[in-house]
Order: sequence, then structure tokens, then C-alpha cells
Amino acid sequence: MHKDQVRRFYEVLWDAHDKKAMPSILHESFSFRGSLGQEKRGHKGFAEYVDMIHKALGDYKCIIEDLVEEGDKVFAKMSFTGFHRDEFMGFLPSHKRVTWNGCALFTFEGDRISDVWVLGDLKSLENQLKKNEI
Repeated sequence: MHKDQVRRFYEVLWDAHDKKAMPSILHESFSFRGSLGQEKRGHKGFAEYVDMIHKALGDYKCIIEDLVEEGDKVFAKMSFTGFHRDEFMGFLPSHKRVTWNGCALFTFEGDRISDVWVLGDLKSLENQLKKNEI
């Protein structure tokens, strides 16, 4: 059951950029710690983060590689990808695709996600952004 909500988190909120679905996926006291180091609270704060990523990376997609569920927690092994179309991590747009790996730990309260902690391979991402600058 929780794995399905994690799939919806990525497919609906991220890939489809459908913020109207937040109340059915995210708990009202939702907290998010993104791989870029930002922490957001609530639906509004998370929506700002999603918008920032979509502004910087066109055709942004989250690819689930593995999901493991135990109790009220789900762990996701991921790949993230998009076209660098606006300033991102201090780099001007290259209009080239960037792809990096990451993982996320989801905590649930009832059937909705209450907390997400994400860790990404930012060194690999930074190396791609540097290489694409040239």
C-alpha cells in the first residue's frame, strides 16, 4: 500500500508536476529534506521546491529502480534526470540532459506520506554540470 503512494509521489507530483494531488498523497504536516540540502514544510513549501526543480530542469523525471517497504517506511533507490534549461546549482543552462542517482526514505502517517529524506549523488551531478559548461 505505501509503495503505491511512493509511486504516486514520483509519477504525479514530480513527473506530471500535478500539485493539486498533494492532499491525497502528502500528510498536512509533511516535511521534506531534498538532496540539494533544502528543507521544506507543508504542501506550500514542497510545491516551491518542485517548481524550482522543474524551472531548472525541463522534462524532469524520477525513475524508481527499487522500493523496499517495512512498517511505516519505504526506501526508494532512484535516478533523476532532466534537461538543464535554467540556472541550477550555480550553473548557467546548457540545454543538455543531466542524470544522477539518489535514494529517499519515506515515513507514513496513516496512508499519506509525512516525511521524506532524500540523498543524491551531487558530485556526479556537479561534474556533469561542469562538463556541460564547456
